[in-house]
Amino acid sequence: MNVSDIRLTPQARHLHDLLTGVATNAAQWPDVSSLSAYELGALLPSAYRVGKQQGDAMAARFAVEDQARERQPLFTPAACLDLFDALAEGLATRKWADLCVGVGALVRCPAGAPYDRLAGRARTLVRFLLRRERFGEPFPLLAVAGLAGLDAEVAGWLTAGRGPLAVAEVELLLGWDVPRRALFAESVRERSYNASPPLPDVRERLAALPDYADFVRDTLEAADARVAAIHAGELPYKADKAFGEGEKETIGRAARLALFRDESWLPDLLERLVRGIAVAPTQARTLPSQGVLFEIARAVEDHPTPEAVSALRAARDVTRHAGVSKQLDRMLKRVESALADRVEVAFRLPDGRVRQTLGEHTAVISTEGEVELSWWHGDRRLKTVPAAVRREHPDEVKRLRELAKQVRRRQATLIRALEAGYAHEVTPPYRQLEGHPIADRLIWDFEVSPGVWRSELRMNVPDVPVRLWHPARATPEEVRAWREAVQDKELRQPFKQAFREVYLLTPAEESTATYSNRFAGHVVDYRRLYALFKRLGWQADYLGPWDGGGEGEARRVLAGGGWRATFFHEYLWHEDGYAATDQVRFHRMAEGGWREAPLAEVPPLVFSEAMRDVDLFVAVTSIAADPEWIDRGADRLRDYWRTGSSGPLTPSAEVRRDALARLLPRLAIASRCSLTDRFLVVRGDLRTYKIHLGSGNILMEPNDAYLCIVPRGSGDRVFLPFEEDGGMLSVIVSKAFLLAADTEITDATITHQIRP
Repeated sequence: MNVSDIRLTPQARHLHDLLTGVATNAAQWPDVSSLSAYELGALLPSAYRVGKQQGDAMAARFAVEDQARERQPLFTPAACLDLFDALAEGLATRKWADLCVGVGALVRCPAGAPYDRLAGRARTLVRFLLRRERFGEPFPLLAVAGLAGLDAEVAGWLTAGRGPLAVAEVELLLGWDVPRRALFAESVRERSYNASPPLPDVRERLAALPDYADFVRDTLEAADARVAAIHAGELPYKADKAFGEGEKETIGRAARLALFRDESWLPDLLERLVRGIAVAPTQARTLPSQGVLFEIARAVEDHPTPEAVSALRAARDVTRHAGVSKQLDRMLKRVESALADRVEVAFRLPDGRVRQTLGEHTAVISTEGEVELSWWHGDRRLKTVPAAVRREHPDEVKRLRELAKQVRRRQATLIRALEAGYAHEVTPPYRQLEGHPIADRLIWDFEVSPGVWRSELRMNVPDVPVRLWHPARATPEEVRAWREAVQDKELRQPFKQAFREVYLLTPAEESTATYSNRFAGHVVDYRRLYALFKRLGWQADYLGPWDGGGEGEARRVLAGGGWRATFFHEYLWHEDGYAATDQVRFHRMAEGGWREAPLAEVPPLVFSEAMRDVDLFVAVTSIAADPEWIDRGADRLRDYWRTGSSGPLTPSAEVRRDALARLLPRLAIASRCSLTDRFLVVRGDLRTYKIHLGSGNILMEPNDAYLCIVPRGSGDRVFLPFEEDGGMLSVIVSKAFLLAADTEITDATITHQIRP
């Protein structure tokens, strides 16, 4: 190993000695996380050389490779040469070579890769792979073939049997030099166990290549034209056969770059394309290409725009394939969450009213509150579409209904983006929303002088810095005032803001330093938990009774990619379908990788928003919140159920209590109700009932006998200032109305519990 051009720290030197056999034991294991980016690059060749041997050399290899996968190693020209030597050595026995690692070194060599000295090593690698017909990573192979001068030999192999769009992509790259090919391979690689994360600016550098930008548009227009020809009957239809070998990936790469560049020509084209590939030209429940549809959806998840989200929702609405619609629903949850991280496009959404006159009638799409399409004759609102309009303008009626759906979808997307933007480290361009009906139902902070912020309802002050108001940044008095204002105005906010939960660091968390046990030790319904992960944009593998399926980590990236929260949980092997909750930890993105951070260093809003999600996971999925669980649960979990169903309130339940305290005086049953620290106490004629404000479970006085009532509907409709996940506040109010009139209850499953 040539490390003469790098001054290694003692930790890196010790790792070098372990990898090369100079040291035979690791009496004091080095701190691998402290390695610099150049030290990682210098050590990686020796790690690659370590064979299937046991002991400290193998452990050192794994340590270096793990760091390289998490971070961005850098290479000197000497380290780059050494890595290609390591790739070429032992090919006969190893039978493979990961060219992604080598190509990654070419683009991570700030002083310039020694291209002229790599030709011989490159020829060895390319000819070996050609003999073995190993073409799993075509673009790294193209880059190394350019080094080796073997383009002609490689081109035939990489275009054989591929669709015309994929062939055109290979031919484009054959006209590029090695640095551009390596950059392309770095940006699009899909599989490599040893490869490092892509360079942060790789997409920008690729987007700056004008010939590739032209190819991107040509590719997507060709795909759109092909799908249109299938629907027009000009090309035969075969389910999932609209595109040939390799074309799905080519279209996905083109879509990613076009979305990244936020091309002005893309929205209309993308809407046509995804709608076309989502539904068969016949009445069959198949579609031209599931693969391309999902590949475009993954591209939108990487680089979302409001128009792309709307296009995917339109595709979801037209597809007849039930499995495809469910998969798109899952993907859209992640896409909408990711949209908040593209602050430059997230709030580019329509507002105001749409009016269109059709004969003597007028159609109006309003966006105040709920989006709705209404029909008018002069000043009189009609209940349905006028018969004359249906008869004379059927296409316009259909178009207006679709437009109303599109506005509704975009408004839902905006609401999710606004809420997700709370934890963003860069203030989004909220001024774009001035006058928007959604913005008028939110509380805003305005910096009226340096460091001095004033909160206002609606965005109607001079042009000063603006941010969304959050109760974590307000005094208790201000929070109370805003809650009263929202309640008094009966202002239904688009998401929970005035009544939003706040999670501050506790003394226990200051003591544990790097992890929180605040929500550990709960027993939850695992299937519901996993579904909630997906709905709120957390990434997690599905657990179960198989090898490796016992311990899970759900992750959410916040603050524009700057922070990551991890929620640990464990499958309960002996209680099928249940899981136990564990720690929450935070990582900061630093030096090209995730580094664990002390809780005290996590930005307060990042911490609060992540913990709010975890609280929701537990509150909604805990078996303690299931009124029927005690009748079917295992004995070993009943103690947890009894404790959790009437225990201390979580922050979300505390907010519920506050909202209920403001709501109770307005209710017809107010004289029969009172609040304690944990319960809403309801006085009926037969008994007095205590409804727990966390779980919604009911205890009956005088002996705290459990009363099981399973919610069957929304009950009495009352104004709520927010839409609550899980609807627990509505459930509690509904139960209170029922029990306040307990002599009128006719359901035998309830009456026999009240009057045993």
